[in-house]
Amino acid sequence: MPEVEVDLVLPCLNEAAALPWVLARLPGGVRAVVVDNGSTDGSAEIAAGLGAIVIGCDVRGYGAACHAGLEASTAPVVAFLDADASLDPRQLVRVTAPVLAGHIDLMLGRRRPVSRDAWPWQLRLANAELSRRIRRRTGVRLHDLGPMRAARREAVLGLRLTDRRSGYPLETVVRAAEAGWRIAEVDVDYLPRSGRSKVTGTPLGAARAIKDMTKVLSA
Repeated sequence: MPEVEVDLVLPCLNEAAALPWVLARLPGGVRAVVVDNGSTDGSAEIAAGLGAIVIGCDVRGYGAACHAGLEASTAPVVAFLDADASLDPRQLVRVTAPVLAGHIDLMLGRRRPVSRDAWPWQLRLANAELSRRIRRRTGVRLHDLGPMRAARREAVLGLRLTDRRSGYPLETVVRAAEAGWRIAEVDVDYLPRSGRSKVTGTPLGAARAIKDMTKVLSA
């Protein structure tokens, strides 16, 4: 078995259908840390059966699950990825390699949809506006705040992130920029996800995400 260099945090809420595909495609040196955020479909049991480290997170929220996984990780580099099969774990090396080599402090995967179904136009438009606001707030020229990202674990812990909902990825970028980190992005394929998004799949979820991110940008 290759030495574990990267712990991959997979926030999970009812992703039983997607997990087998995701966990079967991990690159060498990557260990899966599945954070069960209250699944009722057997996701935790499936992940454990496939060899992942599984931890529970009783506090609901994307950021809460991400941070629980960060704290449970022990590898020098931590990566994050949605567990819904919308991103291919085999492409994870694109974001982890520059961090492991010491060239980049925070690398993000810029989503490139493989079909129209993968990323509806209204969500692309919202993401473009968010990216514009990130550039204005931080000076970092990003085109996407995608869910695939990687950084040194101890460095991320040092950012002292506080958001526990949808604003967690944005707060990571904002605080990293304020700390003078080298931040970059690289293209990754964006696939049609399995099931409906817990964040933007409903009007209420989208409204909460907007509220969370607005709070981070205005802080």
